[in-house]
Amino acid sequence: MEITDLEVVGLSHTLPEGEGLGDARGFGHDRSTTLLRLETGDGTVGWGEAFAPGPIVEATVDELFRETVVGMDPFDSESLATRSYTDPYHFGGSVFVQSVVSAVDVACWDIRGKAVGRPVHRLLGGRECEELLPYASTMYYTERDRPIAEPMREAVDEGFEAAKIKIGADPETDAERVRTAREILGDDARLMVDMNGNYRPDQAVRSIRKISEYDLTWVEEPVPPENLSGYRELRERTDVPLAAGEAHYGRFEFKRLVDDRLVDVVQPNLARCGGLSEARRIADLASTENVGVRPHIWNSAVGLAAAVQFAASVSDYPHTRNVPDPMMVEFDRSPNPLREDILETPFDPSGGTLAVPQGPGLGISVDEGAIERYRAD
Repeated sequence: MEITDLEVVGLSHTLPEGEGLGDARGFGHDRSTTLLRLETGDGTVGWGEAFAPGPIVEATVDELFRETVVGMDPFDSESLATRSYTDPYHFGGSVFVQSVVSAVDVACWDIRGKAVGRPVHRLLGGRECEELLPYASTMYYTERDRPIAEPMREAVDEGFEAAKIKIGADPETDAERVRTAREILGDDARLMVDMNGNYRPDQAVRSIRKISEYDLTWVEEPVPPENLSGYRELRERTDVPLAAGEAHYGRFEFKRLVDDRLVDVVQPNLARCGGLSEARRIADLASTENVGVRPHIWNSAVGLAAAVQFAASVSDYPHTRNVPDPMMVEFDRSPNPLREDILETPFDPSGGTLAVPQGPGLGISVDEGAIERYRAD
């Protein structure tokens, strides 16, 4: 079996005027990503996602990867991440190279699963897993004035029993947002907060001290991803669990987070971290040092499918049934047709559970007609 065709597919959707949303760093109006479609000589198709702009992905593929990937056996994909660090030697650690590696690797795993008739999470070594706990990623900062309680009430009405909200604009408003979310979710639900790296350490400490009474499962990206000394300072001055990883790429960056115990939870994004092969190495590094693993997801349905398969494969070490800590997957609740429309059967998080696809590969059927509607080019 060998790959005979590689196609880069940029996707984009623009939110209506006045409907921008985002985090403490600012608003955005575009949802965009890049899919990668691989096909083998026998007609098997695999899908991957590079969470990066289409033109950059296209150029990176053409310059560094196309000649290697076309003609490659999909079962050789696990060596691709390693080769990306050494050839091209000076570019391997960049986000765009790792995003392309991610897309190729995930597409290869999709093909491998289809070739042997098994879902990816079983190929990764995971036990049979039928469902995960989705958490609503919600309460974004919005361009349009909207009551902050409204999106959380919508999430609860959908059946979510866990949620993550955006904070990080000001410690005082952080406290108001967290208090509101906790009141609506209830005392027993899991609640996470995301500061998107918008604070200096002293500001993050002030915010965390104001919100720590609300029983937070984790505080995500309290300082910028490159500010490792800031994470170290927060470990010394606060006692809430910390999480990071969406803006880290490859096993070496995650190894620093794990080795120095800078976070309690690492969050690889399957469309940026190096793909399923690299994510499995990251999970092994984390579990060896007893650090939690929860994938980050701000992707299309293809990236979501990869994250679900990965999450279903992650070991629950060292927990037993006496320590209830279910694997959670992020489920963005902002409008995004790239998540809802491009699969023949979209993911459904309602009711508080998320089914893990049991079909071969990623277990999804991509609607190629819908793909054409959202092509960026």
